[in-house]
Amino acid sequence: MSTPRPFKTYVFILLMVIFGPVGNTLLSKGMKSVGAITGRSPEQVLALGEKTLSSGTIWLGIAFMIGFFMAYMLVLSWADYSWVLPASAISYGTVALLGHFWLQEPVAPIRWAGILIICVGVFVVGRTPDRTTQHQKDTV
Repeated sequence: MSTPRPFKTYVFILLMVIFGPVGNTLLSKGMKSVGAITGRSPEQVLALGEKTLSSGTIWLGIAFMIGFFMAYMLVLSWADYSWVLPASAISYGTVALLGHFWLQEPVAPIRWAGILIICVGVFVVGRTPDRTTQHQKDTV
């Protein structure tokens, strides 16, 4: 019988599910406001780089992605990768909701169906132990 997962594991999975999609959405929104690369001259690329680096939306997106990465590393130190990655896949639903409602992107019914299947898979994975391998103590 497995021991219950620590509450912190669920909290940091939730942080991953929020920070990752919000960060990516902010990056998408920021890059759409910066605009597409239309030319390839060094001056045009530098101008786009300057515009990108001066965008508050992009920097906020980067901050959220750093938050995601920190939460991800912590959860991986507590649980197996084979549990963490599927458990965090619920973020696909978050991505679709943010894309649809915040970025006003169309999400086809077949995509919603696929996301539902993923979420059911997350539920199944969530019922398995978070550490399926023995934790080995470091020996010095």
